[in-house]
Amino acid sequence: MVGIVKIKKEEILSDDHYVLKKITYQIKDRDETREVYDRGNGATILLYNKEKKTVLLTRQFRLPSFLNGNPTGFLIEPCAGFLDGDDPEQCARRESEEEIGFKPKEVKKVFEAYSSPGALTELLHYFIAPYSDEDKINEGGGLKEEQEDIEVLEIPFVKAFDMINTGEIKDAKAIILLQFAKINRLIE
Repeated sequence: MVGIVKIKKEEILSDDHYVLKKITYQIKDRDETREVYDRGNGATILLYNKEKKTVLLTRQFRLPSFLNGNPTGFLIEPCAGFLDGDDPEQCARRESEEEIGFKPKEVKKVFEAYSSPGALTELLHYFIAPYSDEDKINEGGGLKEEQEDIEVLEIPFVKAFDMINTGEIKDAKAIILLQFAKINRLIE
């Protein structure tokens, strides 16, 4: 199947914050047109504490979720961010320090996945790391220059996992990483 796609035309529809393109391409013997949103690639990390049986998550406002029916617009998520020229592990570490105020020692990449491959180019790198109270370096909350206003949540793992079932956690990154933690018995 390699080599069956030929890009025929790219048109930039918007490049205000991210890039929205209209792509015309040929696949097999037919032409197709799709809009593709290029946000860049990112990394996300779930910090967990086996002794306390807790995870660190964030709560922040997400306009698209509000526009799509989330009454408050707030989502509970693991910390995450765009690579911004860093390698994925550096990004996961940076976001952990900025958003939740913890500097993890042992970061492990568990997998990578496309977030919404029908429309986004984004490839997200997923990480986990144990944490202890000694790893706290600041209060977190994100960067004001990035318009971040992040609430740091330390939640018992059992409660966080139950929050998926109650609908309190609807963020895909959170669901995926919490399920990974449960399947791999990172916290019992």
